[in-house]
Amino acid sequence: MKKNTAGIPLCRRILALLAAFCTLWAAAVTAGSSTFTAAAAALRTRASSPLTALRWELGDLWGDDDLSAAAVLALGESPLLLSAREEVSQLWSSETPDSSAGSSASEPTPAATPVTETPQETGLDFTDNGVPARTLVPKDASGYTVAGKAYISNSTSHKLDPQALTDTFDAEFSGDGPQILILHTHGSEAYTPPKGVSVVYTGDHRTTDTRYSVVRVGDEMAQVFADEGISVLHDRTLYDYPSYEGAYDRSLAAIRSYLTEYPSLRFILDVHRDAIEDTQGNEYKVVDALAGEGTAAQLTLVVGSDGSGKPHPNWQENLKLAVALQENLLTKYPNLMRPILLRNSRYNQHATTGSLLVEVGAAGNSPDEAALAGRLFARQMAEVLEARSK
Repeated sequence: MKKNTAGIPLCRRILALLAAFCTLWAAAVTAGSSTFTAAAAALRTRASSPLTALRWELGDLWGDDDLSAAAVLALGESPLLLSAREEVSQLWSSETPDSSAGSSASEPTPAATPVTETPQETGLDFTDNGVPARTLVPKDASGYTVAGKAYISNSTSHKLDPQALTDTFDAEFSGDGPQILILHTHGSEAYTPPKGVSVVYTGDHRTTDTRYSVVRVGDEMAQVFADEGISVLHDRTLYDYPSYEGAYDRSLAAIRSYLTEYPSLRFILDVHRDAIEDTQGNEYKVVDALAGEGTAAQLTLVVGSDGSGKPHPNWQENLKLAVALQENLLTKYPNLMRPILLRNSRYNQHATTGSLLVEVGAAGNSPDEAALAGRLFARQMAEVLEARSK
């Protein structure tokens, strides 16, 4: 029987074309690999990735810019966007956080011993930074719940009992071991230094330079607590850098870790700063000029609740603590504190009954104004807590 060999040349041609295609593909994938091992790794990554199959389906065989398949598909719908693929890829890369760079923030390790830090800048000269200043205080009780001297702006559906809020709060010192934890969910929040001071910003009023951020305020507060004989931990991790999203989840993981390692912890202060603009969008700072002390940034206590639907059964204990601190601070510094904010979100305050979010000034305040405010707050908080524990 005679064999049919008519199709052999065609098969050979197809196989040759396939071999040539594979060679070209391998050359493109391994371009830039300096060693055989690196080239083999590149081939394995491309060949084993499910994304590769989808790219083939999309006709995007040669893309080497790490755009997702969805992004490639979207670009393909518009010739204008497709022509700017390189620029889109660069923007994509700049906006995608580097997970390796954020590993220390996502897996915090508690300090082994209580913090006894020396503030990074020892002097306060209060050089004017040129930002317009205002002092914000309530003019009347309209729209507020008033408990003693404390004005509370309540955006939840809970009805507050002013008398009950002046009762003794639950949290108190617990004997040996660290009592206070200071941390910063948004540690890159920055202040505005005087003109001529060079700051490297990572975003809008954000920096990793802790001399000009809320971390410095935490340094000042930790030092005051330590000077008062109160054992304190200060976590200086930037939980919002390089990725802002998920910062509260990361700081909550740290809080739980600290509470496990230091069961004595009762008070957790999450120190932030506000950002304030007028109705025309112009930034301004909030200050209280104190005779004999200097110009301090005004402070705001923010208290979370169960209004978001997440469990937080003891939120009123945190609010009572805020009221007690506000009462004490306003007695000595009548204009230092802005009204307490009661909000639906928990802000990780369900971790203890001594948890507060402390906003120290605003983006327009100078680092020195914020530092002084932090010192004054810590000094008066120490007084309140020591009186509570007697």
